[in-house]
Formats: sequence, C-alpha cells, structure tokens
Amino acid sequence: MGSMLTISQLAHYAGVSVRAVRHYHAKGLLPEPARDHSGYRRYDAAAAVALIKIRILAESGVPLARVQELLLADEAEFTEAVAGIDRQLRARIRTLEHHRQRIAQLAAGDSLALPSQAVAYLADLRAAGVPERMVRAERDAWILVAAQLPEQMPTYMQLKQQQIADPSVQQLYQDLAQVIDWAADDPRLPPVVDRLAAQFETVPEAAWEDDALPDDLAALLDAVFLDSVPAARRILELLEERGWTGWTKLRRVQRTRQERGDRA
Repeated sequence: MGSMLTISQLAHYAGVSVRAVRHYHAKGLLPEPARDHSGYRRYDAAAAVALIKIRILAESGVPLARVQELLLADEAEFTEAVAGIDRQLRARIRTLEHHRQRIAQLAAGDSLALPSQAVAYLADLRAAGVPERMVRAERDAWILVAAQLPEQMPTYMQLKQQQIADPSVQQLYQDLAQVIDWAADDPRLPPVVDRLAAQFETVPEAAWEDDALPDDLAALLDAVFLDSVPAARRILELLEERGWTGWTKLRRVQRTRQERGDRA
C-alpha cells in the first residue's frame, strides 16, 4: 500500500469518505499528522488500521465517545468490550428478525393481529359472498377487540361463525354493504333496519347479558361506525324505535311502564 498515504488514499483503504476522516480528526479519534514539505498530510499504515477500527466500531452503533475509550484500552479491556458489543448486536439482530416476521405477516393481512379463529371467520365471510369492504371493516373491529379481550375471542368467533352460516345473516351483510353509501333520509333504510331488528330477536337473551365487551371499547367501535357511515345515526334511531339501543354493544331498550302502556 506504499509507505505513506494521502488523505484520499487513506479514506479509500479504510472504506470511508474524506469528510469522515476529517470528522474523526475533529473528534480527536484519529491523530492528525503534520504536513510534509509539499503541504500535504501523509498517513502511515498505523493510521489506516486505526481508521478501520473506528469505522467498524462506529458502524456497529458504538457512540464515538466510547470509540475513543476503546481505542485507548489495553488488549484485555478491548476484548471484553468487543464481546459486549457483540451481545448487543445479537440482541438487535433478534429484534430486527422479529420486525421482519411482523412485516412479512403484513402480506398475510388478516393474520397480522388476529388469532386463527378470527382469520377463519373472515374467510367464512368471504366464502359467503360478503363484500370485501365489509370484511375489512370487521377485521379492523376485531383487531381492536382481540387486543383488549384476547381470552374472549374464541367465544365471540364461535358465535359469529354460527351466525354467518345463516342465509338471513348473509343477506343482512349484503344489505349493510349497500347502506354504507346511503344518505340518512334514504327510504330504503327502514326495511333494512326491520330485518336487522328481526335478526337481533333470534339471538338468545343470555348472549346479550354475557357480553363482556367493555363500554369504552364499544364506544370506540361505535365511533368508527358513526364516522364512516352517513346514515349511521339514523340507523341507530330506527333501531331504538324497534326496541334496541347501541350498535357494537346492543341492548334491549328499557322502557318505563307508562311507555309500554302507551305502545300497547
């Protein structure tokens, strides 16, 4: 490599830029040699070796202040420090591998943040001909539920898979997929809500009582419905007229005796 090197040659041999060499000079990591009679700084082989060490340590994530300490350490201290850096790098690699696996799961879509039962349920929705926009909406809702109530997911999914096997429920999904684009005053809304209310009546009373969905989570899911569907508030009003309140966490409307008498 020759007896003496210019700064450009030094940078080339060490695999860094000339700017990096000057930066290491400024930080005091690499001694700056005196200029020769021609006014150029000349570097020897020891400088190249030191610069390579600096580059490797810096690329490994070692702070520059720590790099300087390591360069001044004796062999035993340096070996121990390098072993520590190796452990840190291995930990970073494991973390990066985990991130790679999660990124790879993005390609799978549904399985990113959902248990297998929920993925199977979403597949059943698609098989039943439910429009993809409705499937995606359900997926996002169940992601929220699964994050908060993972232990309840098998029960929820068992109930949902039973429901989607019912042709009337499949028709409701088709109706709701159209309702998403309807205005609040669309005359087609009441018949759809009639079918919704009738479907709710088929669910055993105990299912409503056992619903463990927290009120705050239900409110969050309701907000998504209200913000994304123009007719959402009108749908809730029509449902309440038919004896149901809520959306994500449905309940029978509790009426006073006088109200029940007026309706009799």
